[in-house]
Amino acid sequence: MQCKTLSRNVSHEGLAPAVAELLDTGHRLALVAAHDEGDAMRIVYVLLAGQPERRVELTVTTCSGNPSVPSLGHLSIPAGRFEREMMDLYGVMPVGHPQPRRLVRHGHWPEEWHPMRRDAGRAPRFATAGRFPFLTVEGPGVYEIPVGPVHAGLIEPGHFRFSVIGESVLRLKARLWFVHRGVEKLFEGRAATAATELAERISGDSSAAHGLAHSLAIEDALGIRVPEPVHRLRALLVELERLYNHAADLGALANDVAFALPNAHAQRVRECLLRINSRVTGHRLLRGAIRPGGVVLQQLPEPAELRELAADVAEITDLTLRNSVVYDRFADTAVLRRDDAHALGCLGYVARASGISTDARLDHPTVELPVVPVGGTQGDVLARYTIRRDEFAASVALVCALIESRNLDRRGPVDFESWAPTSGEASSGIGIVEGWRGTIVHRVEVDAAGAITRCKIVDPSWFNWPALPVAMADTIVPDFPLANKSFNLSYAGNDL
Repeated sequence: MQCKTLSRNVSHEGLAPAVAELLDTGHRLALVAAHDEGDAMRIVYVLLAGQPERRVELTVTTCSGNPSVPSLGHLSIPAGRFEREMMDLYGVMPVGHPQPRRLVRHGHWPEEWHPMRRDAGRAPRFATAGRFPFLTVEGPGVYEIPVGPVHAGLIEPGHFRFSVIGESVLRLKARLWFVHRGVEKLFEGRAATAATELAERISGDSSAAHGLAHSLAIEDALGIRVPEPVHRLRALLVELERLYNHAADLGALANDVAFALPNAHAQRVRECLLRINSRVTGHRLLRGAIRPGGVVLQQLPEPAELRELAADVAEITDLTLRNSVVYDRFADTAVLRRDDAHALGCLGYVARASGISTDARLDHPTVELPVVPVGGTQGDVLARYTIRRDEFAASVALVCALIESRNLDRRGPVDFESWAPTSGEASSGIGIVEGWRGTIVHRVEVDAAGAITRCKIVDPSWFNWPALPVAMADTIVPDFPLANKSFNLSYAGNDL
């Protein structure tokens, strides 16, 4: 069911009109990837639309000596951020950008070092300190609260700077990329069919979804066609990943308002789901099951066990929301309005809680699935909580339907493998998956020898991180942990 990508080259002058036309017809800018080809720099813009599915690639070429592209920041907030990323990692200047500040590179990074360039070489000596130009909010009674980048527990590093008056937040700035690992560079030169392990480690709690997005991109590039049962089993694994993450969040949100009892039961459910994952794939985080051209499972989950856990989660969430103190803390807290969510390009449960219908299982299907759309309208913590609750029930129903509708043997291993020889020509492919946080997109380019020359990855956290400071405006500082958990964004998925 994968849609064919329409590709065309555009001039610098024609880029903005072409993108504007696509945005006006319901497309969204899903990915921007720079490619260093030595004497030239090639920039690929991927725009997607669903129901019916449409994929469009626009390519602009610029010289590598002083590369530049016309900025699309006036058309799209995500475009402006992609351009700042290219400016930092490739040195591509977005001409006319409204705020051409650093995004990925911190202040101690050397000014002229762009690590994704072919001639970047080894990292030069970094400065011992550097400043980030935070906007200073001034006025009577205004003060700043810095939080992070080092946090308690296992939280990944990120810096949050609050400008507040009393307890009310006037402005929040999130500074990320403390764990930038150069993941996209690590894909270069790997065999196209031997890089799934790296994809699974982009963001650990989304191993199956990233592994699947990468596999779909490789299959698209190499012309590998897999049968319907493979797509169904892969979809089952991504739903299992959605289940254990949503269960954990439902408990953690209650715990953030000091209601520990639901959290204890939710963590029990999560552990049960992780053990199911281990029985199904041999790995608690579902690694090693999905590969380009196939899927391998040790066994299938028992529908009765999943339905029992769904009943437990329904009881846990009912217990949580019947507590008037908890409900009061959730309702009308950290509201992300629909217009803001749309302008920022939000995805997943963050977008759905604000009234935006977006789901790659429906918009970009690989196989027809009985997906039940789940949505909200309020855009507050309560909406992001109830979305997870409803998606848990819907995912259990979907998994059970996938198993029972095909009457598959649940006791033994299930192994499918499809393969096709490479064409001997350079090619590209796109993989789109609805991970538990939202839509994941991978785009790969493969050379004639079957090696990856470029892999561009976009996790939904890339789009959703800018929405957290917007939702925190006019909220009180003590509600930040609750608001942050209601978004539960990936640092690693963003920082790459």
